[in-house]
Amino acid sequence: MNSPRFKWGAFLTLGILSLAAAAGVQPAAPGEPVQPRNSQQDTPIARNRAASPPSPSAVSRNLTLWDTFSPASDNFDPERRVGWNVVPGDLLLLEKDRLKASSDPGYYGRDYSFKGDAVVETPALIAAFCSIKGCVRLFAKAGGGRISELSPVPAAGAAITISRVEIVRNADDDIVLEATFSGAGPLESTCIFSFDRTGILEIKLVANLDHLRLSAPIAYGVFPAFIGDDLIYGGSEGLGTNTAAVPAENMFLGLLRGEDTELVLTWPQGEQRVSLQLAEEQGEEVIQSIDFNGGGQNLYLAALSAPGIWHKETLTPDFLERDVRIQWRPPFAARWKTQLYEEDLKTSYAFRESKGTIWRGVAGSYDYPVWFTAEGAFYHLSKKVQPKGESIIYFLEGRDTPLTVSTPAELLNQTLGWQAAEPILDLAGRKLRTHHRRGAVGVRRACTCGCTEAIQAIFEAGEEARQKDEIQGELDDMIYFVHRHVDRINQYRQFAASLLKLLDEKKRSAPELEPFIERVEEIARQIPQECEVQKENMKDFGYADELSRKTMALTAGKDPAHLGAYMELLNAWRAMGGAQDYVLAKCHTITRGLCQEAGYGCAAMPGAVPLARQVRADCRHMLRNPDGYEIWPDY
Repeated sequence: MNSPRFKWGAFLTLGILSLAAAAGVQPAAPGEPVQPRNSQQDTPIARNRAASPPSPSAVSRNLTLWDTFSPASDNFDPERRVGWNVVPGDLLLLEKDRLKASSDPGYYGRDYSFKGDAVVETPALIAAFCSIKGCVRLFAKAGGGRISELSPVPAAGAAITISRVEIVRNADDDIVLEATFSGAGPLESTCIFSFDRTGILEIKLVANLDHLRLSAPIAYGVFPAFIGDDLIYGGSEGLGTNTAAVPAENMFLGLLRGEDTELVLTWPQGEQRVSLQLAEEQGEEVIQSIDFNGGGQNLYLAALSAPGIWHKETLTPDFLERDVRIQWRPPFAARWKTQLYEEDLKTSYAFRESKGTIWRGVAGSYDYPVWFTAEGAFYHLSKKVQPKGESIIYFLEGRDTPLTVSTPAELLNQTLGWQAAEPILDLAGRKLRTHHRRGAVGVRRACTCGCTEAIQAIFEAGEEARQKDEIQGELDDMIYFVHRHVDRINQYRQFAASLLKLLDEKKRSAPELEPFIERVEEIARQIPQECEVQKENMKDFGYADELSRKTMALTAGKDPAHLGAYMELLNAWRAMGGAQDYVLAKCHTITRGLCQEAGYGCAAMPGAVPLARQVRADCRHMLRNPDGYEIWPDY
């Protein structure tokens, strides 16, 4: 795998707690590649230790392995280290005569046997291998608060223990432990945990273990899409099921209660299965744990923390038709985003740097609903973007983000490598396709409204004969625009036809999935239905060519009557263009709704997950490189 590109300083603390790179670690030069994490690769040789085992007060390593000398209890406090001992990287340090032991191969190959539980300490994380409870508990080093715990998913009624922890590697910058679990099934199961100074925990499911559970106080779970809208679970809009099957691809963002910490999980492309264990608390759905079936692939985990690293804003009628400044402020610069209801569809909005308006073919013109100023974060909601439900604010990517802060997107790049991460982040797919024939020549409104407006100004000035070449250029721009619009609409039609054919085949081969398929089919059929309804209004290429011919006929000479004749043509141009604008934007909205339904709709039907993943992949492929009339850039 090629080396991923990432920021070494990504996890340093700046009032920000994370599973971090150690303070004092030298950053890589800008653009310098760093090898992906791999517990099998060579690492620097450990430095020589003192002649006797170091005491806890003398520890100055970036990573430290401890032996608690007694099993951890339920009220385990990682800050209370009475009786703990540091496990040296060179076990010959434990011999009475180190020099003699070093010279005698009879001492080599010694294994360490933990008297209590193993605890790994990183610059910002403490991981306790709790043998009695059969889990690995993760604590934030600042304050010692527990953020999550990892364990195999137990068999019904089975009690899990960690029966053995073996040291694979114990060095200043790399600690690898192999933990053996008993009680999760008929056989013992093994998992390898790798820690290093980047702060990322790598988890490799080895023997008889393919189903891992991460328990944490998760208020909301986000499965990023990068193309389209993220799937967000939790809150007042419950799924109505205790276990939710999720068509997850490569990343999960767990927003922990308190709004100060979030967990980031990544995994390579494969046949993994992910489900959420849900419960209702005080009228809201919370995520108690996430179950991960690895499909033979590794899992990577990191945590990011800062005051207000995510935020929930409850939207009330007071937000309607007014600027509302909320109390939350971003803890650092990033591409902060949220989801709001544009009419009845959840739509992603990145916070902009100033107030403004936007226009789309379906919704028309409205105030962009979220932005920042020096005073803070603002909302302006309306009948088109309604104050409904909850607005969850979070970030996945950077925008003027300090080097001291890492983003979930960078973690994806860092853990999977840039070759695997690039098609997931899909920056190329977020670029708008052009409808400009002469896009490089100035800033032009290459649309039926813009071009007809420019031509109107020429007729109003009585310059139609003298500027006939300019009029011809505007008409050619408009014809080009119409062709691009219609081509894109036809792509949506072909996408819907292909998807409906797939769903029909699946309905016959897997009748048990019919409830899920019918909901998806109902949405997919709206694309050809909208095209058929607007067919007469959208006209065809021959109609556009005839309008162009009639417009140019008015440039044969100068005549005051030409303006009136042109205004009739202008109305015809705009009626055709407006219908095309509407259908194109509607197709995009329907496809995003289809993608969301496939994601949420399989929650209570695990058997539908493979089909849901396929539908979502097809939707995202269709949504790549949208036209500017479908959605704003990089949504």
